[in-house]
Amino acid sequence: MPMPWTYRHSSKEFSAFLEDVKEEMSLQSDNSAYTAVEGVLLVFRRRLTAQEGLAFASVLPSVLRAIFVKDWDISQPPVPFGDRPSLTREAQALRPHHNLTPENAIEATARALRRSIRQQDLDRVLARLPEGAEAFWHVAVSDPRELEQRII
Repeated sequence: MPMPWTYRHSSKEFSAFLEDVKEEMSLQSDNSAYTAVEGVLLVFRRRLTAQEGLAFASVLPSVLRAIFVKDWDISQPPVPFGDRPSLTREAQALRPHHNLTPENAIEATARALRRSIRQQDLDRVLARLPEGAEAFWHVAVSDPRELEQRII
């Protein structure tokens, strides 16, 4: 079997993802975008069991998968999903003195993620996760082509 694309081209894939994030969040640096994305991923992860989290991680590009599972204390029980403003504030609390995460961080990360992977795979996994998971990664668009996979 050939090496999976996501491993062979992980830098290219992650760079394209970060470019989408920076554009959607109006951020200038990769560092700011990384912090925002990490915060969003950690907020989502807190709402999942380890089994659920690994199912979700299985559809992520390799670098995002690594960020998602890094330093996960699986002994902590999941917490319920809240409303979007509360979840956003939680993401903004990561490294608060170096965090430029904007109010649209969750939607912007969701949009960039959907452009980075096969949406059918993401939707299949989200449908098996707790209530609130699908809404967390939902992106409203008038034209579905806005979310077409950027790198195939």
